[in-house]
Amino acid sequence: MKTRARRGVVTLSAIAIGAAALFATGGAAAPQQRLSPAELLQQMTLEEKVGQLFVTYAYGRTADTAHPTNKEEFGVDTPAQVVQKYHLGGIIHFAWTDSLYDPKQIAELSNGLQNAAVTSGARVPLLISTDQEQGQVTRILEPATQFPGNMALGAGRSVDDAGQSAAITGQELRAMGLNQNFAPSGDVNVNPANPVIGVRSFSSDPALAAQFTAAQVRSYEDSAPPGETVSAAVKHFPGHGDTNQDSHTSLPVIEHDRQQWEQLDAPPFKEAIAAGADTVMSAHIVVPKLDDSGEPSTLAPKVLTGMLRDELGYQGVIVTDSLQMDGVRQKHPDAEIPVLALKAGADLMLMPFNVQTAIDGVINAVRTGQLTEQRIDESVARILALKSARGVLDNPFVDVSKVDQIVGTPEHLAAAQGITDRTTTVLRNDGMLPLKSPGTMFVTGAGDKATAALAERIKARGPQASALATGLQPTPEQINQAVEEAKRHDVTVVLTNAAWSATNATQLDLVRALQQTGKPVVAVAVRDPYDAAYVDLPAWIATYSDKAVAMESLTKVLFGEIAPVGKLPVPVPDPNQPGVDKYPFGHGLGWSGS
Repeated sequence: MKTRARRGVVTLSAIAIGAAALFATGGAAAPQQRLSPAELLQQMTLEEKVGQLFVTYAYGRTADTAHPTNKEEFGVDTPAQVVQKYHLGGIIHFAWTDSLYDPKQIAELSNGLQNAAVTSGARVPLLISTDQEQGQVTRILEPATQFPGNMALGAGRSVDDAGQSAAITGQELRAMGLNQNFAPSGDVNVNPANPVIGVRSFSSDPALAAQFTAAQVRSYEDSAPPGETVSAAVKHFPGHGDTNQDSHTSLPVIEHDRQQWEQLDAPPFKEAIAAGADTVMSAHIVVPKLDDSGEPSTLAPKVLTGMLRDELGYQGVIVTDSLQMDGVRQKHPDAEIPVLALKAGADLMLMPFNVQTAIDGVINAVRTGQLTEQRIDESVARILALKSARGVLDNPFVDVSKVDQIVGTPEHLAAAQGITDRTTTVLRNDGMLPLKSPGTMFVTGAGDKATAALAERIKARGPQASALATGLQPTPEQINQAVEEAKRHDVTVVLTNAAWSATNATQLDLVRALQQTGKPVVAVAVRDPYDAAYVDLPAWIATYSDKAVAMESLTKVLFGEIAPVGKLPVPVPDPNQPGVDKYPFGHGLGWSGS
């Protein structure tokens, strides 16, 4: 264990001593934290403070797994060494970093990373995070409890359900050692052509989106005992809902003026702040009528300091969206981006393209006078305060032996199914539903897992069913194969996934071809409900999710086991009549409607 000289005395913090003993026992008890955030900040070197400003990923199943990509990107072998090299403030997990396999493995990885943090550098525990929004953006899959996502919750119209879904998600994350979730999305999806938000939004209605965003923030941060809660991060400020571009690959421009922003985009962030949101994530978007700098909001002082800090009074941590996204890298070198973000008002830099370059850029900016060390201290103080509030400083480790008692329990799974059952929305029903004695059934369309899951659940009810997944862009050969299969069955259920998008338009060809067989066809939009406007069929359903839990709810609706109660949380515009809605906001049929 490395010792460090401070004020002429060789010292070890109490947390480092307690951490080493705790890690040896598998995380059964918390280390004793003797230093306050202010004391920790006072004893940190500039390099250690700058390290606290950064969150990145590392590759490997365990903290000590040697992974070749770590060597390529970071110059060291293991995730633990990545933490130690950069004095990181946080680590973020993805499946593509070989970090997420099963709950116990994730908990062990978390403990190992925390051990690396508290036995090196400033000995400050990590924020360990992921994007477990649920629905379309879900990093940790089964056996963790799965929910259908934000737009489905908006369709259910239950604030309690939204809160419970966040509470369960947060409890399971913390059991696996994750103490920060980059969720919920507070974006108000007013643009049906939005390629990056869509069903990640609760609604196109600002009041509904605000109410649900605040409920989830409260549940993440208040629904467990002190020291066991998860930090929420509402995103993407100042609002990413009205764009037809993806900031991962471009720099979107949103033309909202001040009045539009205050009416459409601001309410979820205002409510989230009032609910005590630990973190607000910035968007890589340009809003020229709010800020004339031409910079993405992540790098814009008028947006982060002027609007978020000064106008909305936000005093918590501002985190950037990923600094690897093209939306923030178009105008500046990678060494300048974190410096500009700090000048704009950001505190935590997420996933810089090159960690060493980013850290060196900030340190050089301090040494050359572009940034003051006091400015660095302000951000580090906010980060340490967040870690203290969530119990990360006092209790960074988890008990691996208790993971199975919390993650994916029967109680959690039952709650998730009940919540999902209240979200399925029937958009059109010309007397076809619910199905009575349907005979043989054929399931086709987008998604291997979704089509297979639906077919399995249909067969569990008795009818013979087969599945043929065609993908997001079915070929003519796949369409012909599906048509021939449909002719051999009594009823076909076809799943669409963002078929409204030009790149996925052959899904609509599949639906039309199935319609022409003359056999009964039920179409189901398993992502955006906008697909339902493009082909008229006797039966259209929206699930807002292709997860197994949503396919179970869909099956219950198909067979009349439950009555559909979901209501559209967004309008579905008619593509042939601009300004006219094919299915208006709030639309949703029960069995008495047609």
